[in-house]
Amino acid sequence: MSLKRYLTPSLVSVIVLTLLYITGIDRVMAGSNSHEINLKKYAEVQQKIIENHVDEISIEELFKNSLRGFVSRMSDTTLSIENTPLDTSFADLTVNSLRESFRKFERAYLYLANNSAEEEDLDSRVEDAINAMFHPLDPHSVYIKPETSERIQDEFTGKFEGIGIQFQVLDDTITVISAISNGPSDQLGIRSGDRIVEIDGETSVGFSEQDVVRSLRGPKGTRVTVGILRPGNNQMLDFEITRDEIPLYTVDSSYMLDDVTGYIRVNRFAATTHEEFTQAMRKLRTQNMERLVLDLRDNPGGYLEQAVRMTNDFFPRGTSLVATQSRHTRFTSEYRARYNGPYRDIPLIVLVNEGSASGSEIVSGAIQDHDRGLVVGRRTFGKGLVQQQYELPDNSNIRITISRYLTPSGREIQKPFRDGREKYAYEIYSRDTASGDISQFIDNIPDSLRYKTSAGREVFGGGGVVPDHIVESEPVNELFVLMRRNNVGSGFVRDFIDRRGADFREKWEDRFNDFRKDFVWSDSDKKAFLDRLYDQGLVISDTVSSVHFENNKLYMTEPQLKEQLTSPLGFIKADLARQVWGNEYFYPVINDEVDPMVQIALTLWPEVKSLKAMRQEVLNGGFSNN
Repeated sequence: MSLKRYLTPSLVSVIVLTLLYITGIDRVMAGSNSHEINLKKYAEVQQKIIENHVDEISIEELFKNSLRGFVSRMSDTTLSIENTPLDTSFADLTVNSLRESFRKFERAYLYLANNSAEEEDLDSRVEDAINAMFHPLDPHSVYIKPETSERIQDEFTGKFEGIGIQFQVLDDTITVISAISNGPSDQLGIRSGDRIVEIDGETSVGFSEQDVVRSLRGPKGTRVTVGILRPGNNQMLDFEITRDEIPLYTVDSSYMLDDVTGYIRVNRFAATTHEEFTQAMRKLRTQNMERLVLDLRDNPGGYLEQAVRMTNDFFPRGTSLVATQSRHTRFTSEYRARYNGPYRDIPLIVLVNEGSASGSEIVSGAIQDHDRGLVVGRRTFGKGLVQQQYELPDNSNIRITISRYLTPSGREIQKPFRDGREKYAYEIYSRDTASGDISQFIDNIPDSLRYKTSAGREVFGGGGVVPDHIVESEPVNELFVLMRRNNVGSGFVRDFIDRRGADFREKWEDRFNDFRKDFVWSDSDKKAFLDRLYDQGLVISDTVSSVHFENNKLYMTEPQLKEQLTSPLGFIKADLARQVWGNEYFYPVINDEVDPMVQIALTLWPEVKSLKAMRQEVLNGGFSNN
């Protein structure tokens, strides 16, 4: 039924009067009809931006951008907008208040609803308007659709409700990578390698990952029946699973690198991160850990408070950790250590790279500014902005940048973003080699962005955290790319477990550390793996001058294959560990077999010792800027 019949001027007048009480917007307005929600949503977005954004924002610019977005994808391309409320020529247009902006948008909304020859999806048009409203803002101020909001909320609250499996869709079939420990699937005996081919009596073959999430997640206490094909069993197994609360872990792995060195990898800062980190540290200390490698590579950040709490653990009470600055006093604050950190004396190396952002930069920035440990790796992303999330009437959300954060030395590490969001996001891919990137970056740093650590070392603002010790990224391994692109590794490991899983578990399941040191793929395993790569486009030729992709095929010589094969074999060994022992066992093998940065870090403890001595000398002299 057409919306036009119901979107009458009198109704809209009621909406306007209700919305525009005093400031132009009243959050209390009720109403479930689509047009009421759309108009309220539009008004709330403008209000939140104007009232909370870190920078002064022009209401006129917000309105103009929103109207351009509103008409940009209209279904009715025959509708003339010239000299109508939809006209985006904006001749002599001035907008001076939220009230005026809303009235103009309301007229445009009503005009489109009543004059379009086609049935317009006004929900989508308002989303277009809101997205366009964010164009002139910083790249971290965004609109989030309702379905995306729910998934993000799950990821950062540290838990969700479902059946508790890690899975991949392989060859159109849901394959269980592992059942989350003590979750409902684990308790029923569902295990790695199981194929879920039916959900509630209907086929699940061909499901996308989004389909799987929609089907298997659900409220705690509800039930779902899955049909499973298990390797070595010709009969379908039916499991009725009662969904439960499933934790989402942010500490990927924690283990001892050697007799005295602990390792912890943190993938993001969610609601449970500090608790997980504390548990991991306690476990490692029972194993006589004397020093720590904290891996924050590819950690995009998350909750500021969790990053601050982790940082606090490495410093004495009262130490400056981070500050936030805003044009709003309510978003301006300084965070100092509230307690004596239990790990304030432990030698520390922090690993970072271009994927380390926000909370990761808060931790590494404070460690570096106070000369508390050694930051190792590559220049970080450069996100020094803090966001606040606000819910809208239809359960969508907006995330608005409310402040900038400063490291203890006063550094603002946010990189420039005025050249557009796409260029900003992909800037990390245009960087030179790690040393070349940092050399170029430092050469162009003005004096105003040069700072000093507590011990007097020079550090830099304006573009991420520059590590104390630079580690170059590994050259591109095209064979590895071919394997990952075509799911060759995961498929190979799955079939290996199908064929030889029982024998493998009997030999290795209680001997993971021996597996790390002693397991190697047999010649027949390597041949089977290579056969899969050949099937996916690997071509060996003596006439190839350089490794290259061409028409979805990868060309290389036999010596080049031998040189590149080590990393893929190491990766599938790590994937085998994940599928047999669980996700946290993946990284010990990766760090042994594939990733050189951890091994490099283990050689740098003399630098950590020297840094500690330098810091102690300054502290004894009373020059600390804590």
